[in-house]
Amino acid sequence: MDSNENSRLSRVAKRREEESRNNPRKPNKNSGLVKKIILGALTALLALFVIGATVFFVYAKNAPELSENKLTSAGNSVIYDANGDKITSLGNENRTYIKTEDIPQQLKDAVVSIEDRRFYKHHGVDPVRIVSAALSNVTGSSAGLQGGSTLDQQLIKLSFFSTKKSDQTLKRKSQEAWLAMQLDKEYSKEQILTFYVNKVFMGYGTYGMETAAKYYYGKSLKNLDLAQTAMIAGIPNAPSTYNPYSSPKLATQRRNDVLDAMVANKKISQAQANEAKQEDVTDGLVQTHEQESTTSQKAKISDSYLKEVIAEAKEKGYDPYSGNLKIYTNLDMDAQKKLYNIVNTDYYVAFPNDTMQVATTVVDPNNGKVIAQIGGRKTGDVTYGLNRAVQTDRSSGSTAKPVMDYAPAIEYLDWATYHALKDTKSYYPGTSTQLYDFDNRYKGTITMRQALIESRNVPAIRALQAVGMTKAKSFLSNLGYDTKGLSLQNGIGLPASTLQNAAAYAAFANGGTYYEPTYIDKIETADGQVNDYSSSGKRVMQSSTAYMITDMLKQVITSSNGSGTAANISGLYQAGKTGTTAYPSDVSGQFPSDAAMDSWFDGYTKHYSISVWVGYDHQYEPGNYVPNNSKLAQQIYKVLMTYLSQGVSNTDWTKPSNVYSRTINGQRELYLAGSAAPTITGKGSSSGINESSSSSSSSSSDKESSGSTSSSDEKSSGSDSSSSASESSPSTASSTPANSSATTTTGGNNNTQNNNTPATPAGNNGGNQAGH
Repeated sequence: MDSNENSRLSRVAKRREEESRNNPRKPNKNSGLVKKIILGALTALLALFVIGATVFFVYAKNAPELSENKLTSAGNSVIYDANGDKITSLGNENRTYIKTEDIPQQLKDAVVSIEDRRFYKHHGVDPVRIVSAALSNVTGSSAGLQGGSTLDQQLIKLSFFSTKKSDQTLKRKSQEAWLAMQLDKEYSKEQILTFYVNKVFMGYGTYGMETAAKYYYGKSLKNLDLAQTAMIAGIPNAPSTYNPYSSPKLATQRRNDVLDAMVANKKISQAQANEAKQEDVTDGLVQTHEQESTTSQKAKISDSYLKEVIAEAKEKGYDPYSGNLKIYTNLDMDAQKKLYNIVNTDYYVAFPNDTMQVATTVVDPNNGKVIAQIGGRKTGDVTYGLNRAVQTDRSSGSTAKPVMDYAPAIEYLDWATYHALKDTKSYYPGTSTQLYDFDNRYKGTITMRQALIESRNVPAIRALQAVGMTKAKSFLSNLGYDTKGLSLQNGIGLPASTLQNAAAYAAFANGGTYYEPTYIDKIETADGQVNDYSSSGKRVMQSSTAYMITDMLKQVITSSNGSGTAANISGLYQAGKTGTTAYPSDVSGQFPSDAAMDSWFDGYTKHYSISVWVGYDHQYEPGNYVPNNSKLAQQIYKVLMTYLSQGVSNTDWTKPSNVYSRTINGQRELYLAGSAAPTITGKGSSSGINESSSSSSSSSSDKESSGSTSSSDEKSSGSDSSSSASESSPSTASSTPANSSATTTTGGNNNTQNNNTPATPAGNNGGNQAGH
């Protein structure tokens, strides 16, 4: 380069240097801000990591100790009775444990491919898998089939923790991850896989894949073909969902997912997978299974109860079959044994044949605990069979009257036990359908007490009309009944179970509090966490209502005219109600005139509430009827209540301070401050009554109506308003001083009252009016 060129370049450089001095470059503010943001984000991430690590190790510090005994145990949940004695284990206690060297490589490949593809690479917890599962859940790709938990973590959960979803907390996950890492340090991958294969729940009470292979296919794992092996490997994810017996379509999808995972994991070829997919998922399934001979006698006699325990545990969020739980129930085993023997032998009561069925529930009125229950008789060794004690497809007959008709009348209308009701010819509102009492006779005007004691039906329906369906349904709903679709005719028969009736009548026994019936007392999870369960009572009626109903129901049992005299236990303070249902008119001609489809008795003391149903599963078949004079339900109740009442206190109910009494026609009657005065003029008389009545009365019978299924809507069956004539009463009644002996003359009969209570108030004195 010549000198002229160098001189020219030198001048350019000098010019640029001079421009730079005259116009200095301004600093880039944006670049500084970006640096700060990056630095702040890194600091925040570091802080989160430190906090997360601290929380993790704090939680991990309190993790259970790794135990090989828990890793190898079957994982069965155990159910105990109220005394803490074992009733049964959920699952096959004859589990076939398979050794590591006997597990086929094909099964290992299938399990690892579908459950944890990186099983042999991670150390108990797999960060790569966690991120992959999270992305898969967002994108919806098939990789999400595996989820975020490794086989190690799944094994730890099954062995040490609850599988209940609500228990999957950050603390639990931290402890699970910590133990999974410890597991990977202490045991080889082959040992861990062996623990898993023998631990998992496989449906139908079976644990472990070797046991499942024999249950489903009748042969060992080593003898399964590829399609069957894939099915076995896929079941643990959801045993009920991927059940090849009941859900072959879903089972097929799951098996094919396993085969695809094996292809992706390079364990089988696509051709092998395609060939296996051609096999029907039901091929080779064992069609019949022998009943396990190891079923304990306790489990057999408690079968119906255990079925409800399992259902209740599931409702609470547990999986009883894979949760490794200790379930403590409210079952009184002595009471259960007695109940079982009563209905399965002829020693206590005489059953006409072995096909007649029984359902019975016993509830503690003071807490709602179900202490005994049986759902059938002569059922053999069936496991978790039909529990008739909780079925609501049969009418409860006249046991509905106290809960739907008379208790609401006392609660909402302040009716006295002497309230006058007409037992006269009646039709369903808006129809020409005549309703009958069980004896096809009418007694004129009678008191509510007499109507309930003798189980007259026309007065019961009239009481329901006076209350109105809206209030009656509200009252029933508070007692645990389903009120959907109920109408006027249900005042003499509700679709109900013995469980519902026992719990509802328990509210009368304890003074007006309803406890939802419960089977489970507490559940202990695999990690030792104990969750207590009890029913918190809800007041559903005034104590005065409960007492007045109880006072009348006592005489159902003790009165010579009562319908429940066969349940009488000498000296025992108890109350109860009978119920029967008749055949519909279109088939009644095929049965004797006194034949009934169902027979009920609901009774209680302060300590126990018992509901008994007797009938047939196929009640329309020839000979499958209950004679109307049958006392079987009452007799079963009597034997059981006599047994239960031994060794417990026997005291009468205490009259609430707002309930008053007076003697009318030789009968002690009860009333409230708002009750109308008595109007019946003589014992057994139907004359001289000044009684309000509904313009659209109805009737039925203790045996129910003679076959009619007609009903009316709420508008025609009465309303909740009191737009009716009120009962008249002597104006002098309310002026009788308290704490004095008052003599009233009615129809020529002198009745002396000396109860240290206010005299019966006048019809318009004291507030509420009785109306129809």
